[in-house]
Amino acid sequence: MNREFLTRVSQLSRWLLIAALTALLTPVAALGADRSALETQARNAYQKLIAGVPAAKVLSRDAVAVLVFPKITKAGLLVGGQYGDGVLFRDGKTAAYYNTSGASYGLQAGAQQYGYAMFFMNEKALQTLNQAEGFEVGVGPSIVVLDQGMAKSLTTTTANNDIYALVFAQTGLMAGVGLQGNKITRLSE
Repeated sequence: MNREFLTRVSQLSRWLLIAALTALLTPVAALGADRSALETQARNAYQKLIAGVPAAKVLSRDAVAVLVFPKITKAGLLVGGQYGDGVLFRDGKTAAYYNTSGASYGLQAGAQQYGYAMFFMNEKALQTLNQAEGFEVGVGPSIVVLDQGMAKSLTTTTANNDIYALVFAQTGLMAGVGLQGNKITRLSE
């Protein structure tokens, strides 16, 4: 490869990293005005998930709370990022609002949107959500990300982990959806 090409790729990577970090760190404008819409989207996504995925219905019976991110946007070209807002439901009521964000680098290209729901199966797991400076997926309580095959075989007797995550409504073209390394932060009231 010639030096000019490598320099251009390096410059592009740098600009993409700056753009991704800016997008991830910029607060959502007028979130207070949008909370009602976010709650409606999250509630609708959750109801659709429970109606369409038997494992979600099984988990919802025993979960102490469910955190629903109805729409996460992920994009990348060598450097990538993802961001979305969500709602924590406890006893059927809105308990708090959160955002999730993450940055990545490596061989990646594309953009996609998806949602996910995290089922907190005990109080201890739920308490970790609000500790320190945010909850990092993959650090702390055990989290199982269910794919379609695992979701089909899940029962109340096999559901014995702290947190289960179900990814839903994937659109776009990008290889894989990983939750590892995402940071979840509670939004101020």
